[in-house]
Amino acid sequence: MTSMHWIGIDDHADKWTIAQYRNVEGKPAREFELVPNDAGYKKLIRFAKSLEGEVRIVYEAGPCGYELYRRLSKAGLQCQVAAPSLTPRKPGERVKTNRRDAAKLGRYLRSNDLTFIAVPDETRESLRDLIRARGGVQKDLVSIRNRITKLLLRYGQRYRDGEAWTVRFWTWLRAVKLTGEYSQLVLDEMIVTLEQRQAQRARYDGMIEAAAKRPEYESFVRAFTVLRGINTLSAMTILAELGDLRRFASAPQLMAAVGLVPSEYSTGDKTSRYAITKTGNAHMRHIVVEAAWHYQRRPSEGPRIKARRKNQPQALVDIAKKCDLRLNRKFHRMTSRGKRSTVAAVAVARELVGFIWAIGQIAHP
Repeated sequence: MTSMHWIGIDDHADKWTIAQYRNVEGKPAREFELVPNDAGYKKLIRFAKSLEGEVRIVYEAGPCGYELYRRLSKAGLQCQVAAPSLTPRKPGERVKTNRRDAAKLGRYLRSNDLTFIAVPDETRESLRDLIRARGGVQKDLVSIRNRITKLLLRYGQRYRDGEAWTVRFWTWLRAVKLTGEYSQLVLDEMIVTLEQRQAQRARYDGMIEAAAKRPEYESFVRAFTVLRGINTLSAMTILAELGDLRRFASAPQLMAAVGLVPSEYSTGDKTSRYAITKTGNAHMRHIVVEAAWHYQRRPSEGPRIKARRKNQPQALVDIAKKCDLRLNRKFHRMTSRGKRSTVAAVAVARELVGFIWAIGQIAHP
């Protein structure tokens, strides 16, 4: 009978804590620590390959990324990365140590109680870094804009001739002079920071547009932009965050992975449903909720939508048109019953994910 070895690794920046189980033994056969450097990788790989029989290794996803997974896989070892939020935890357990965590991962790997993530390849992870960096700059822009308007408001300065951050607003802003020894200096520095962030966002947008035209991405992006509310940035986010959607067996699985399904607590004959779980990929959830607001208006094919759908396979266009009618009808049906528009947008976003899944079965990277 072939021996089985289950190795759990508690991965940290300064050290690995490793627990190895043999077959069905109750206690680890060996527990030890290594420093995560080149020497540590060599020792870990040598130890795993010295074990007779099949070896399976697991660690939890975290800030250290997937370097451990890639190095072990390259060495021919079977390594998997567990989703930390879905690792079982005993309610009464109050002691947490690196050693216990490593042993727990080894046991749960053996009992098949872990949920594993799909590790992106280096190319997709690099693209994801670009997309997320652009999102971080956008958050900085919103923050600095709010700080500027709040500073102006404290000095009685409020723009009343239209919407903020238009060309006319910028003309007014540059003409504002604040009293006080340092107030105007602070405002000027804020404006400089804002302009720097805008330039940085423009550079990232240019990089994303250029990446979207690459042969390996172009057909994928064009397929998803047939949907209303999904532009190049949204399509590239889907690609970077989720990759090949065919790995999800059904649309509800993708909805759950994005965290748009209602949470539930049922006991006995009582069933209670609450707000969405908000688990899974928050970046993907953000872009589909934003896209859902486009279905508030009556669906009509304007020049931009027509250009996106031109020369696309009829199957994709049919999905997009069905999506237009269904989601617009759902949005208005919910708001007419007294639901808040924000609640309706989230419900529409959940169904939009279903249409994204359907397109992903036809077009894939």
